[in-house]
Amino acid sequence: MAELNNMDDDGEYAIPTKLTPVEQAAIVLLSIGEEPAAAVLRCLSREELLEVTQVMSRMSGIKVESVKNAMQKFFDDYREQSGVHGASRSYLKRSLDLALGGDLANTVLNNIYGDELRPKMARLQWASPKWLAEYISNEHVQMQAVFLAFLPAALAGQIIDGLPQDSRDLVLLNLARMEEVDADLLQELDELVDRCLSSFDSQGTSVEGIRQTAEILNRLPSNRAQMVELLRAHDPDVVSKIELSMYDFFILGNQTEQAITRILEDVPLEQWAIALKGADIAVRDAVLKTMPKRQAQAFEDMMRRAGPVPMSRIEQTRQEIMATVKALADAGEVEIQLFAEQVVE
Repeated sequence: MAELNNMDDDGEYAIPTKLTPVEQAAIVLLSIGEEPAAAVLRCLSREELLEVTQVMSRMSGIKVESVKNAMQKFFDDYREQSGVHGASRSYLKRSLDLALGGDLANTVLNNIYGDELRPKMARLQWASPKWLAEYISNEHVQMQAVFLAFLPAALAGQIIDGLPQDSRDLVLLNLARMEEVDADLLQELDELVDRCLSSFDSQGTSVEGIRQTAEILNRLPSNRAQMVELLRAHDPDVVSKIELSMYDFFILGNQTEQAITRILEDVPLEQWAIALKGADIAVRDAVLKTMPKRQAQAFEDMMRRAGPVPMSRIEQTRQEIMATVKALADAGEVEIQLFAEQVVE
């Protein structure tokens, strides 16, 4: 930027014969009107804005020839760039490299293309996690990690659970190490998401009706039990599935210590030793913290001695525990919180 040294004896800005870039910019901004000029000024840095507006404020008696030359130069420069139809990634990269330097340019590009990706990724939230896991299972581990980075944590967790077991840890490790996403990798992700959406749109939308109904019933402010019985009169089999989903094993992590203590009285430790294998930390902690210290230590030893357990047996044991929980709740012996709700002390 040029220094402001073209002042006359009266403190007015004297237009020199040869205009500097700042002076040319000032003339163009004065010529295009207030709103377009304001839009341009918003794009400038603080230093640039101060310098060009100071020149604009002191200009007076600008000759037609000076205006003509400044505007001609502006349009000549514009024509040199007019072959670019829209701001392509390569054009933005070159421009931002010149304006900001390589590191900052990459950060800006990542933000730009990340923002473009997010609406696409939001559409994928309607797809089945199992289907998404199968779709990306053949991608390299780094691409799987980037894919998960743009999704809500709950959905990403379900997708991880659907990936091949021998690669899940590597995907999570790559995700944990991620700080910035390379522009080329973002472009690759963009192409993957487009292919994914195209395939998803052609197959229709999968809706987990049982799960959604259970979530609605869990939050029903009126008589939940009455509504469940009304539904049971129509389709007992469907209601059995809804109740299994309503009393999901992982809701135990939301319960009070008093509730867990009561449940422990009716559920043998041998069942807990199986059911808690691979369980959410919140559920495991909720159970262990209600036990006396010595009992908790003995229980952890029991879990270690149990060794590997088939997933089918774990699921069966969890269902048996939750059947006991439901029976206690139906009998009014324990109050169960069916979803994570804010509480006040």
